[in-house]
Amino acid sequence: MTTNASRPEVLRYTAFSREPEGGNPAGVVLDAGSLDDGDMLAIAAGLGYSESAFLTPPPEGLGGQEGRAYGIRYFSPKAEVPFCGHATVATAIALAERIGPGELVFATRAGTVPVEVTERDGVLQATLTSVEPHVEGVVEADLAEALAALGWPAADLDPAFPPRIAFAGARHLVLAAATRGRLADLAYDFARLEALMRRLDLTTVQLVWRESATVFHVRDPFPVGGVVEDPATGAAAAAFGAYARDLGLVTEDAVLTLHQGEDLGRPGRLTVTLRAGDPRVRVTGAGVRLG
Repeated sequence: MTTNASRPEVLRYTAFSREPEGGNPAGVVLDAGSLDDGDMLAIAAGLGYSESAFLTPPPEGLGGQEGRAYGIRYFSPKAEVPFCGHATVATAIALAERIGPGELVFATRAGTVPVEVTERDGVLQATLTSVEPHVEGVVEADLAEALAALGWPAADLDPAFPPRIAFAGARHLVLAAATRGRLADLAYDFARLEALMRRLDLTTVQLVWRESATVFHVRDPFPVGGVVEDPATGAAAAAFGAYARDLGLVTEDAVLTLHQGEDLGRPGRLTVTLRAGDPRVRVTGAGVRLG
């Protein structure tokens, strides 16, 4: 363990919002090379955010421009996670404030994630490109257990959006609500849902309601991370983009808007871009420093 005197600076940013009161806060450590796993977990737990990101020297062969390529690790208050979208956006914006906008490359446990940071009207925003995604079915018994833990009758699901497990760096169970009211009414059995998610190796449950052809409202219970709900979830947004394309619910070339955090009082906006001929998913959001 490092001593307090040698511990690097811990920054705080919110991602997927232009306002400090919105989006999803993340801890960011730009120089975590001296930290061990216990240090990182302790910092993440002390902050209490859904995830924090820790930059390390780039692994050999990562590529990218010198000084703009890094290893990155993500910790929730309870454990390490393979990939986190909002902490990636927060970290990219923190770096851009110091070394300028442009292209970055991050080596995550899930694979290589390129990020491009741009500036418009004085606002920085980052676009991450996911690893190659995939989508799989859900066993009926597991679906029944998820609904029971959520307290959702099966009749409250939108039949146009069949339940699936989607991956774009982390695994998420996608469930679509038939109404906005159903999505807004979230009071679930924390321990029961956590147990199911651990068994299925899920990072969040992506709850979705479709407002229009390309606009969605989403919520993400995150008991495996030690928090009731994630305010804005970039990894789940990427997984949802893969899901929507895989099921033919959107066109191959599409730009989707996801609103998240409204029910928590931390509104955020995530833009999901799908490109024909490229299986990867791009997720874009703004971010600002806290404090």
